[in-house]
Amino acid sequence: MTIQNPVVWSWQYIQTSSRALGAVPANDYWAESNAEREVVIRRITLADLRAALISGVADFAANRTDVLFLCLIYPAAGLILEQVMFGRGAVQILFPLASGFAILGPFFALGLYEISRRRERDGTASWADAFRVLGSPAIGRIALLGAALIVIFLLWLVLAQVIYMATLGAYYGLDMPAPTLAQFLHDALTTKPGWAMIAIGVVTGFCCAVVAFLIGVISFPLLLDRDASLNTAIATSILAVAANPGPMVAWAAIVTGLLVLGSLPFLVGLIVVLPVLGHATWHLYRALVSRPRRA
Repeated sequence: MTIQNPVVWSWQYIQTSSRALGAVPANDYWAESNAEREVVIRRITLADLRAALISGVADFAANRTDVLFLCLIYPAAGLILEQVMFGRGAVQILFPLASGFAILGPFFALGLYEISRRRERDGTASWADAFRVLGSPAIGRIALLGAALIVIFLLWLVLAQVIYMATLGAYYGLDMPAPTLAQFLHDALTTKPGWAMIAIGVVTGFCCAVVAFLIGVISFPLLLDRDASLNTAIATSILAVAANPGPMVAWAAIVTGLLVLGSLPFLVGLIVVLPVLGHATWHLYRALVSRPRRA
């Protein structure tokens, strides 16, 4: 018997416990043999990104009303959170909050992956299929991965607030009332503390987004698609990015650009952008990872 590092022991225990969750038997949920050794990463090109987006649009069109209804949750939640921030005078947290979609997006899109998975398998799907992900035998591992992204998101918010307090917040001082949005934007763009806040914030946010992208870009679809461990899913996601740096950087740029466009005005565009990107990510996963061999 050996004494393990407490962190390692806790991680192994949590993963073991998570396997007990999920209502659907593995043999029913996964119709194919999908041992972990069968995970093979492919090389892709920019053409594969285009094909994934086209397939994502097709999935969206096939479930248009249902998926729109499902994804109204996200813009509505964003608007509510923004109103809360305005009410508290915390305008400095609005951008970090909105940019969090890029970090939490892979977790939010779980239901969309499931719709695409079932439409691919059965030829048809509906909005109700999005909730079938809760019965996945891998739901415990999926929840743990989602929790990791939430931690990264919360860390980003904390760091953003620290950066603000050390730059523009110090410029305002303790006695000055909370700035309005117009004043905050003016000072952020025209003062040295504001420039410092933007520069440091962009670098910090970029680092958080990169970590989230590396561990989450295809790990959620992989966990839905086959019986893989959480470690395998994360490692496969990282290796897929490493094996396809150019296309994956391009994909990250596409996602970021569409999320920015979808956020204007008032996050309304996310009603379309989120489902299309969610479905497209499933098809990107299909391009990156070979299908498991049948038993």
